[in-house]
Amino acid sequence: MKLTKTNFLIYKDCAKNAWLKIHKPNVYFARTLSVFDQGIVETGNEVDELARDLFPGGVLVVGDGGESETKELIKKQTPVMYQPVFETNVYKIICDMLVWNSNTKLYDLYEVKASSSGENSSGGGSRKKAKDELYSYDITFQYLVLNMLKMPIGKLFLTRLNSEYVRGEELDIHRLFIKEDFTERVMGMANTVAVEMKTAQEFISKAAEPHGSCQCITRGRSAHCTTFSYSNPNIPEYSVHDITRIGQSKKRLEELVDIGIFSIADVPKDFKLSDKQRNQVEATQSGKTFIDKREISNFLNTISSPISFFDYETYPSAIPRFAGYRPFHQIPFQFSLHVFNDGEKEPTHAEFIFTENKNPDEAVIEALRNNIPESGTILVWFKPFEMGRNRELAERNPKDREFLEGLNNRIIDLMDIFTEQHFVHPGFKGKTSIKYVLPILAPELSYKELDIQEGATASDTWNKIVNKKISDEEAKDKVRHLLAYCERDTYAMYAIWKTLTNLVT
Repeated sequence: MKLTKTNFLIYKDCAKNAWLKIHKPNVYFARTLSVFDQGIVETGNEVDELARDLFPGGVLVVGDGGESETKELIKKQTPVMYQPVFETNVYKIICDMLVWNSNTKLYDLYEVKASSSGENSSGGGSRKKAKDELYSYDITFQYLVLNMLKMPIGKLFLTRLNSEYVRGEELDIHRLFIKEDFTERVMGMANTVAVEMKTAQEFISKAAEPHGSCQCITRGRSAHCTTFSYSNPNIPEYSVHDITRIGQSKKRLEELVDIGIFSIADVPKDFKLSDKQRNQVEATQSGKTFIDKREISNFLNTISSPISFFDYETYPSAIPRFAGYRPFHQIPFQFSLHVFNDGEKEPTHAEFIFTENKNPDEAVIEALRNNIPESGTILVWFKPFEMGRNRELAERNPKDREFLEGLNNRIIDLMDIFTEQHFVHPGFKGKTSIKYVLPILAPELSYKELDIQEGATASDTWNKIVNKKISDEEAKDKVRHLLAYCERDTYAMYAIWKTLTNLVT
């Protein structure tokens, strides 16, 4: 059985998951890709195809006969190959690009990733380090297979998006992409990876299913593999893996697993946890709600009238679509606003949506000026997002910087009450998303009856509208659904604020 690069990387993350993907695909693919995950796949394909323009005129290898076609192209010393296929008796790879270097008389390999070079900023250094390690294994696997086949290979490059690039009127792909030389890094780990590849290939070739749990048993919920529930059928749907930040407390989670404790109900009273973890566990075990009215009151007293409940909807475009945008800048295409003044029974609602396939910045800023009151608090849910969009708007539109910075100075995060655990309910299950909080504090409201129920679907829907992937008639219907979804977000914030206010008065 041949080991592909993709399956090797899955094996490195969770060996049993890789075995199930190959031998029991019905289990591995039982859960369909979410809209968010599908978007990641589509973005990767889009970036990969655009990167080919760095070396135009190449030959794209397609179809089932990819290996034989690749061999013919190599015999002809084809200067540029896209998606060439290589196989040994036990391994198979598909390279993104191989480019003939006329100076060295060798092929240079270019692996393309839909990620940004700037992930080492804003606290993302550990994230970039982890990705670079993954990419290193990816390229090393390819190099070793090419080396086995005695391919004349020279330099090994990682090609990804340049976070410093600011698009002009035209897209400059030679500035959009950066090529990082990973050759030395790969050579330093080649021997180790070769051993791991052999072990992985032997593992996935076993006919008998690996016994017991998968290795994700000692990871937090967000790091679980695709087949976790299959490999760990006795783990409750809401388990110790859902304790807040338990994935960052690896020793604590391992200790719980080692003593056979998987239900939060069974976590011992004297088991060492952080204060926030302990509050979540005690709320779950007691079934009682913890409310710190004093802290909630102090928080609410920082809010001044009129109160603007505000929410953006955006599209995360990896490739900058408009002048002034950087890679992965969010395109703010929509917002909802509920404004509540003291003495009123209900807030007033305003909304904005932009459905033309051009830069929405000026229209967004004008709508913000026309609708957000000049004074009072702006309440949001998870303020880094809304504030980040305002900062990006200010960067692209410096004439409006003072206005946008003024908005940010007035923003308060309603979610802080829940992240700081001034209100802890067992029904939150350790989460602070509005989708978990709303059913508890305002059960009369729901997202379930909406056609669009979460942000990823909203982004995808907008993208289909502006790129004419759906009919005009369907687009009109989708716009209505987008407006309804965003409106629900801001009214939900108002309803939660109102419940909290009534609680402490």
